[in-house]
This record gives sequence, structure tokens and C-alpha cells, in this order.
Amino acid sequence: MTTSSTSTTGAITGATQQLLSSLNTGSGVDTNALVTGLVKAEFAARNDALTTQASTLTSQISGISTLKSTVTGFASALQSLATGGTVTTQPQSSNTGVLTATALPGAALSSLSRAIAVSRLAAAQATRTADGHAFASRTATTFTGTLTLSVGTQNSDGSVSDANAATLDFTQATNLDDVAKAINGASKGVSATVITDADGKAYLSLKGQQGAANAFTVSTNGDPSLAGLAVGPNATGTTTTTAATDAALTVDGIAVTRPSNTISDLVDGVKLQLTGTSTSAVQLTSTSPTAALSQAVSNFVDTYNQVLSTVNGLTDPKTGALKSDPAAQALLRSLHALTSRTLLTGSAVEQGGPTSLSELGVATQRDGTLTLNAATLTRALGKFPRSVEAMFALTQGSSNGITAALNSVSLNATSLTTGLGASATRYSKAQGDVSAAQDKLSAQSDTETTRLTQQFADMNSKVAAYKSTQTFLTNQVAAWNKSN
Repeated sequence: MTTSSTSTTGAITGATQQLLSSLNTGSGVDTNALVTGLVKAEFAARNDALTTQASTLTSQISGISTLKSTVTGFASALQSLATGGTVTTQPQSSNTGVLTATALPGAALSSLSRAIAVSRLAAAQATRTADGHAFASRTATTFTGTLTLSVGTQNSDGSVSDANAATLDFTQATNLDDVAKAINGASKGVSATVITDADGKAYLSLKGQQGAANAFTVSTNGDPSLAGLAVGPNATGTTTTTAATDAALTVDGIAVTRPSNTISDLVDGVKLQLTGTSTSAVQLTSTSPTAALSQAVSNFVDTYNQVLSTVNGLTDPKTGALKSDPAAQALLRSLHALTSRTLLTGSAVEQGGPTSLSELGVATQRDGTLTLNAATLTRALGKFPRSVEAMFALTQGSSNGITAALNSVSLNATSLTTGLGASATRYSKAQGDVSAAQDKLSAQSDTETTRLTQQFADMNSKVAAYKSTQTFLTNQVAAWNKSN
């Protein structure tokens, strides 16, 4: 007999015993206890079955949630490792005072070797109110008229041609703070700040963006006081402290320019950050993360075994809450297949290099857990470091690598149509059905209690009447006998 059947039998037996004990033939019937016992006996089996169903569904929903968080957490941690840079070859600058370098996602830098010399850094134009032309205060001076802000490459005469120049119209008296606000709101890449000195005098400071194509001028029209804000040819109220220039550098002897000191389109797979100039070339090379990769493989094995323990517990054929769940079983099969799965294809495969975890020394034991042969991993890292690195890399749009493989497992496992997501939906619906059935059964129980209570109340009333009549007749007979 199953546990559920045993529990149901016990409930019925208890209800029956309560019903029998409610009878007290010497003093009448306790109708409250009798009704409770009758109702409990009638509904015990169905209540017990629904309670068991509800408990099972709660365990299944909890198990699904645990599996989803476990597998997605594993995939997320591996992806963070792949994108964090610790297990990928990194560019190295011989002089970080001139330039620093970082790897772009998906870059292959194992043979990186470049000589880079920086002769000029990119700069942004900086212009301010000239000495001797400060304004009385940031709010005292007023302006009316228009300012025209032009941004572009500076012409030989110092002007800037800009077909989309911004015209700022000050039709009412406007102070210096209002001018700065208008320039900032023009969305031309020029920022304006009002600075007050120790004497309370105000200066307008303007700054553009890096690169020769981001020079700017300000022309004025209207109130003569506006002329003090002009920037460009013949302007006397302002002075330019820094000109807009491009960065100038050579890469392996080839001269190039870039509009910014942050450059991602010069060395394949590398983002350069220029920090200074040099008279000699800076050597840009790469370093392989051998130790980090070795640790990553070891950590993968340890984490996999922890994840597998959780999945095994929930899918155990005897005690597992998800022992019959198809999505959980599919997840278990997917995990088992990871070690033999081909992780590298196409150009990512080195001749004779490893293409699966098993070729890195990761083996599956009889109980399904993984073990790592350190000697095999060391040989693979020594002969094919690029292949090992490629297994942990994450390249956009590529299915290569353990990270992509585990992401695929996670995506399939949590699918709302065929995976754990679908199971969660199914169990939640069933839980709702059970809850509704329990509510219905409770309502039926209440109805039956009301009916039986009324029925036995009527019975008690009639019995009381019969007893009253009996008492009257008994007393009457006794009186007759006494009179005789």
C-alpha cells in the first residue's frame, strides 16, 4: 500500500472513531460532535488526496526554481569569466605613460607585435573670456540679439563652415548664465560654464570635443555687448587656449591620425588609449593567460560537479521531486554530453589541437561527476594555448567554446515551451486547480455541516417533545395510582 493510501485509511479510521465516541447513550447524543465526525468521515479521503497533491506540486515548483537558478547561474558565471579578460590573451604596452591597451571582445591576440610612436595627442578646443574682458557678474550683464554656434574643421582664416550651425536667439535681456544654458542645450558638442573669480567677475568657458573636425566659432548679431562672446577670427573678447587637433602617431612606421585619444580601429582586436607623446616607439605585444586558463578548467570541473549534484538530487528515480519531469531529464542528459561535445570548429581549430573538454584532461567518472587530469591539461596549454583559450572565449554570434555551449544548455533548459519554464507553468496551473478543488471541497463540507446540523437540531427538538410528553404521562399515571 502506498503512503498516500495509508494516510487516507488512517484519516477515515480516525473520523469513524470520533463518530462512535460522540455517541453517549446514557445522556443522549452530542450533535455538534456527531455532525463534525460525520462530515470529516465523508470528506477525509478527498481532503487527504488533495493535500498530498498540493504538497507534491509545491516540491516540484521549488525544484524547478532551484534547477533554473542553478543552471543559469553556472552559465552566467562562465560568461562573466569569458568576458572579464582574465582567460584571454591581453595586449601589453612597454610604456603605459604613452599608451595603454585592452583587448576587444572576441579578439585573437596571441601573435600581437606592433611598434607605435605618438607624436601628438588629440585635443579639444578650449576657449574662455579674455583677460581684461570679464563681465561684472554672472547675472548683472544682459544681452539681446543672436549667437550662431558653428562646429567643424577650421578653415585657413580661422572660420568654421557648418551647414547645421545653431542660432541662439535672445529676444529678451539675457544674462551670462542664460547664454551658457542655451549653448549647452544646442546639442553641438560644445559645453559652456560660467566661472566667477575672487573679485566676483564672471568668465564664460567653452570646450568642444576632441579632434580637428570639432573646432568651433561663435558669431554675434545684435546688442554690442554680445561681441564680447564672439569666438573666431577677429574676436577680441575671448581667447582660445587649446586648439582642436587630431592625434598623430605611427604604427610600424606608417603615419596615421585619429580624432580621439581612444582608438579601436588601428590595431585589430585592441583598444588603444593614448596618454602621452614619445620620441621612440612603444612596443605592443601580448601575454598568454596560461595560469588563469588552468585555474578556469579546474574551477569549471568543481562547479560542474556541484551543479550535477543538485540535478541528480532532484531527478533521483526514487526520491527526486522531478524524477518524472522531461525537462529536468533533458537537462541532465545535456550536462552529461558536455565533456564529449565538440567545442571548436572552423578556423578556431589549430592543427592537431584539442576541440573538446575531454582532450584537455576532463573525464567523466562512473557516477557522472568530472575529474581533471592535470598532466594532460598542462600539455594542452603548452602545445595549444590558443585552442584552450578559444574554448573559454565568447565570440559574438559564434557557437564555439564552452561558454556558448553552456549558454545553449541553459537556454534550452529554461525554455518556456519545452524546458523548465514549461514545466513551471504546468505545475503552477495544476497547483491552481488543486487549490480550486480544495476550496470547492471546503464549501461542500460547510454545506454538509449546515445540513446535518439542521437535521439533528430538528431531531433533538422532536426528541425533547417526546420526552416532555413521556414525563407528563409518567407523572399522570403516578398521580392516578396514588389516588387509588
